[in-house]
Amino acid sequence: MSANRVLRVAPLLMLGACSWFTDFKQQPKIDPWESGSDTIPFRGNPQMSVPVYGSAAPGFAYDRAPTPQAVAAMASLTNPVAPDSASVNRGRIQFQINCAVCHGPAGMANGPVVKYGLFPPAIGGAANPAASMPDGQIFGIIRNGRGLMPSYNRIEEMDRWDIVNYVRSLQGKGTVAADTTHGRPGETGPGNVPAASTMGPTRPAPFHHPTAGPVSAAPAAEQKPPTDSAKKPELQQ
Repeated sequence: MSANRVLRVAPLLMLGACSWFTDFKQQPKIDPWESGSDTIPFRGNPQMSVPVYGSAAPGFAYDRAPTPQAVAAMASLTNPVAPDSASVNRGRIQFQINCAVCHGPAGMANGPVVKYGLFPPAIGGAANPAASMPDGQIFGIIRNGRGLMPSYNRIEEMDRWDIVNYVRSLQGKGTVAADTTHGRPGETGPGNVPAASTMGPTRPAPFHHPTAGPVSAAPAAEQKPPTDSAKKPELQQ
């Protein structure tokens, strides 16, 4: 091998011996809420924190496995939300955002995914198996998923019951007529997007004033940061 060829090949060999594309996810670290010890249990979420999953129920209350047994176990659950017009309207908004892409706006299995080779079942109308399912079973399918349907646990607990009430309206059940209207892509407004989260903090975070003490009852709009004259003496220069 000539000297010139050696000079050309040597840098390539040196580069090949080094790991220049390190995957930073595979490094020693403590993940969020991990205790760092096999003998210390994981830490719980802070009080009044916002959950990253939609479920308000603990894991032992509902089985999260996407299996027929887990979904069937939730069939006995009673829908705690009355199927009034307000609930059905909330369910319509959630359904048109999360469910219509597969099941179609009226639940007739004609959503946009059909042209890509996916064929979801029909859940609207009275002539389908979903019409005879208990409310809890439909709730469980939304929560855990089933078959090709993924889990929609990101939808909050009460919102899932609203979707069940809306599906009942699509099946001709209840006293509220079905409404399949929906917003266009990017369109906002109270009739097109869900309201504020109900699983987050129910009150504004307490604001501590250096001189007046904690003020937790004031509305968020009235809570203002202290002025320079109200700072602690040791912080003033």
